[in-house]
Amino acid sequence: MFYIHHTTCISPQQTFGKVDLNDLKESVDNELSALEPAYDAIPTGQLRRMGKAVRFGVGAGLALLKGQNVNGIIIGTANGGLEDCVKFLIQIIEFEEGRLTPTNFVQSTTNAVASSLGLMSVNKGYNVTHVHRGLSFENAMLDTAILLNENPDDTYLLGGLDEISPYNNTIESLGKWYKDFPVSNTELFQIKSPGTLAGEGASMFLVNNNPTGAIAKVVALKMSHVTEKDEVIKNLKSFLASHSIKPDLLISGENGDERHLPFYEAVENELSDETSIIRFKHMSGEYATSSAFALWLSSIVLRMEELPAHLFKKKTKTGFSTVLIYNHFKGAQHSFVLVNK
Repeated sequence: MFYIHHTTCISPQQTFGKVDLNDLKESVDNELSALEPAYDAIPTGQLRRMGKAVRFGVGAGLALLKGQNVNGIIIGTANGGLEDCVKFLIQIIEFEEGRLTPTNFVQSTTNAVASSLGLMSVNKGYNVTHVHRGLSFENAMLDTAILLNENPDDTYLLGGLDEISPYNNTIESLGKWYKDFPVSNTELFQIKSPGTLAGEGASMFLVNNNPTGAIAKVVALKMSHVTEKDEVIKNLKSFLASHSIKPDLLISGENGDERHLPFYEAVENELSDETSIIRFKHMSGEYATSSAFALWLSSIVLRMEELPAHLFKKKTKTGFSTVLIYNHFKGAQHSFVLVNK
């Protein structure tokens, strides 16, 4: 599909700048909030007006765009700047549709990150945001692959992001998607109960068709809308068979929700006994585009000889060459991604 040459990630862990996977930052009030850097590349006047999702999306993206000539910017997000959207809707009521503050409206649109990156980097190329709930980032990946097939010499900025917002968390909590009692991410996988921990972050990738100097290659992607475990396994078998690849590492989207564990265990059981398994949502938390964090993590672990013990669910070896990422959102939107060196 395409090669990853550079990547950045702003997450609840130390993943931006100097990466440290060993130091696991703990959740607070069942939330894993992003560790935001100083954003030196964003002018202060603009930074002051940015909502959280726009801040860390633009901050992660500008770090890759500096000195680069890209042909387009492709972002996946489920909610965009939802917090600013709610603020704007509240203003409509409070001011009786009078003189509203435009900043909240501008920052609340789902394409605010892609458009801000385009404006700030003076990039007039392809600029699009994919909003498909739990498959938003995967659709952005697919769009990127199609564009590179049509334009083999191009380079694109690909990204996925979502934020924690009080409004959205209230809705998700009412839907029983988050734990209803205090849980630390350090014990997320030991406590068997419904729900998980809220997360947020932004992961960005500079991608093209050139293998020279690449840090990883995204080989293939498969998405599906199913609710039955048997259908997931059927898709997995056809996916691996069509590419004749046996992964030596599974990056699992297991999130501590006992209702979803059967999907992940079924996938694990279909793989070789020699396949190691790591999990990531005790680091990132759960959000619709957390698969972008998983892709970022895959590009890191392929270059590391030793990984922190907290990542492993099953360890059979050290040093990996082919990664299978399996993630799903709310048991209905599933994706498989193959990545290798």
